[in-house]
Amino acid sequence: MTTASDLRSGKTHRDENFPVASWIIRPEHRALILAFYNFVRTADDIADHPELPGEEKLRLLDLLEAELTGTGETQDVAVSLRRALAERGMPPRHALDLLVAFRMDVTKLRYENWDEVIHYCRYSAMPVGRFMLDVHGESTSTWPASDAICAGLQINNHLQDCGKDYKALNRVYLPRDALAEAGATVEMLGQAKAPPQLLSCLQKLAVRNAALLEEGRDLNSGVKDFRFGLEIAVIQGFADRIVALLKVRDPLSERVHLSPTGMLGLTFTSVMGEIIRRVAGRHPVTKSAAGA
Repeated sequence: MTTASDLRSGKTHRDENFPVASWIIRPEHRALILAFYNFVRTADDIADHPELPGEEKLRLLDLLEAELTGTGETQDVAVSLRRALAERGMPPRHALDLLVAFRMDVTKLRYENWDEVIHYCRYSAMPVGRFMLDVHGESTSTWPASDAICAGLQINNHLQDCGKDYKALNRVYLPRDALAEAGATVEMLGQAKAPPQLLSCLQKLAVRNAALLEEGRDLNSGVKDFRFGLEIAVIQGFADRIVALLKVRDPLSERVHLSPTGMLGLTFTSVMGEIIRRVAGRHPVTKSAAGA
């Protein structure tokens, strides 16, 4: 019998655009976070599998949900997360929300406008931040700022991978109305280099996404866990750098990912900046306030 884990792409937490259960996080939280990540990565790989029929993808996603919430033992990633959550007395709500997004990936290939994309992010990205906040015992009052950051991270990824998603999966997260306003077409995503109309659309969306990320700038003011606050600062640093690249580069023909050296440098500056901010008792500085 083929299990969900058999369909993994091979991508791990070390391959993401953001830190996952890094050395910054308290050791007692890492096992649960990695169990959550492995469940989510497996479900994502099922939804993105280039050869698996849609019906089989949905069946496997349903099986993951059944074993996460029930008693089955055939899907190791679901069983591991179920047990890890039970040890902490946490419900599976955030993992279940993510499964909604993965089912959308199977059944919905186009998005009409920005609001539809944000609705998708409500299930594909926001639950990740909410889960992390719950793991650290943070207040739900931090959710709105976290939601903005997580949605921004997701849209960064949509813009980075827009050509690959179209060519491999016929999936387009760019809003139809934004494409139409720029005079661009979906078919342009199949080209080796973005035509001017498409590039204009992509860069306008990057500007809009930068504003969305800015809505989450104050998250650390409400986060009490010091080490988690450092991790958030690093994630924000990565997101800011990627969206800055997306404002000026063509993701179809140019690199818009961070190099290992760049990630290391951003980690250091973000951690030091957050330590200084917390010691000084200052609120996070917005880009507009900083003159950016």
